[in-house]
Amino acid sequence: MKNENVVIRPFEATDTTKLSRIWLEASLVAHPFIGESRLMEQRALIEEQYLPGAETWVATLSDQPTGFISLLETFIGGLFVSPKWQGMGIGRHLIAHALGLKGELLLEVYTRNQQAMGFYRALGFEELSRRLIDDEGYPFENARLRLIG
Repeated sequence: MKNENVVIRPFEATDTTKLSRIWLEASLVAHPFIGESRLMEQRALIEEQYLPGAETWVATLSDQPTGFISLLETFIGGLFVSPKWQGMGIGRHLIAHALGLKGELLLEVYTRNQQAMGFYRALGFEELSRRLIDDEGYPFENARLRLIG
């Protein structure tokens, strides 16, 4: 892990705007095929439902949020790192933290997001299955992956 200064702490309501900004910036880079207007619509759901409704852990550097992981039991509902901090070990720290808590992690990832697919494979996630449409019925293939600690 490249950045040993990462501190992971529980989500606080005051993190909402910063984390939704990280989510949007990272999603625009990783999921351009979804489209900016759809991502903008989803941002409200991130703020109002997903962040407060999940077990969310925030990665910080010098007390500033740089990324987060949201868990629904052992399922990773989202893992997002600010594009300016990607490649610095923050995502690895978040995965290690979550795996330490849960012992097993599951997730779904868009297969067109080659950076994420490579990241998860490098960490040892194994592909369990694929489906051709996403949760909202759009034709974006997803892979279901699992990592056992």
